[in-house]
Amino acid sequence: MYGKWLTGSKIEIAKKLMSQLMDSLRFVRNIELALRVYGHQKPFPPQDCDDSKLEVPFSKGNIPHILDVLQKIVPRGTTPIARSLELCGNDFPQSKSRNIIILITDGIEECGGDPCAISQALQRKGIFLKPFVIGLGLDESLKKTFECVGRYFDATNETMFRDALNIVISQALNNTTLQVNLLDVNNNPTETNVNMTFYDRFTGEDKYNYIHTINSKGNPDTLVIDPLPIYKIVVHTIPEVFKDSIILTPGKHTTVGIDAPQGQLQVKFDGPAEYKKVNVLVRQQNQSATLNVQEVGEEEKYIVGKYDLEILTLPRINLENVDVAQSKSTTVSIPHPGIVTLITNNLGFGSIYGYDRNGLRWVYNLNENSAKETVILQPGKYKVVFRPKNSRESIYTIEKEFSVVSGESSIVVLN
Repeated sequence: MYGKWLTGSKIEIAKKLMSQLMDSLRFVRNIELALRVYGHQKPFPPQDCDDSKLEVPFSKGNIPHILDVLQKIVPRGTTPIARSLELCGNDFPQSKSRNIIILITDGIEECGGDPCAISQALQRKGIFLKPFVIGLGLDESLKKTFECVGRYFDATNETMFRDALNIVISQALNNTTLQVNLLDVNNNPTETNVNMTFYDRFTGEDKYNYIHTINSKGNPDTLVIDPLPIYKIVVHTIPEVFKDSIILTPGKHTTVGIDAPQGQLQVKFDGPAEYKKVNVLVRQQNQSATLNVQEVGEEEKYIVGKYDLEILTLPRINLENVDVAQSKSTTVSIPHPGIVTLITNNLGFGSIYGYDRNGLRWVYNLNENSAKETVILQPGKYKVVFRPKNSRESIYTIEKEFSVVSGESSIVVLN
């Protein structure tokens, strides 16, 4: 830090410019500052890798104290950057805030630590955002050692240092604007009205949630957000779509396009059916995981593509390769059900079966504690198999065939 620039040593110029910076921050609202210094308490040699101290803790109105301490600092020792970053993790107040570190150095790590690993670990924990690093006249070969620590600014002279400080403060204090275009199949930003979550890529924390909006001018709305984190944007369509590793430039408007073409899907009965709600399990084509559960009669948006449906009627209806197209409503009609009422004088055990190409297929188990039961079934031919509880031999099993007709009711007596 005793190296010479045009008007003096690096340390004296750094003190002067930082003092000017502190003065400019006196009246900035909602900001607290702290000052940690390393390599200033013990002379070198010998090397003291614990020579790092929080000289001025965070508090409001402490700028005069920081200015006073700055003037008294004398570079004397070594450069424990990793250890200092680690200690910074405990310097910030526990209250939720936007924590930022500005690291100013004219040398590299000299104590065998890994500043990159420490910085990234603390970022992932959400202790602070990606640090700013200002290198004072570092050799070209050393600059890359700081690019993984934070956003690096090179200052090889007094003017560049002043510019770097101003840029860093501007980026640290100011938000920037972002427009998210949700694109249809024609690459036009027409999709909207869906939640978007902005995740911090390092910490995994959800930083923002916005319902996407197209404004009165017909354009996707402009968002004002913190430019410092690297974001992953997840759009909560069905299924979700996302865009990863979005880097913003402070003070510059950024437009991000995300493919999110959607269409509508509705399953309905082909006639009036005022019965209990029937759910539909929706899966992506050839996938076993359930993507969504919607009710018969309701319309839901999905990303354009093919889907497999399992409709929870009795018996269940399975439909494959149902196509959802851009900005269109795909309607799937299923038969209007009928009603069968089963009556017995004796409580017992029984089940209803349907027919398919392999023979009988189980549909429904009767309530063994009820003498009268009403079941809503899809139209078709069925068989009920029943044995009274008080009949202890299988030969007392009763079989009865019956048919269900759409919109009609029937009675089956099990005697």
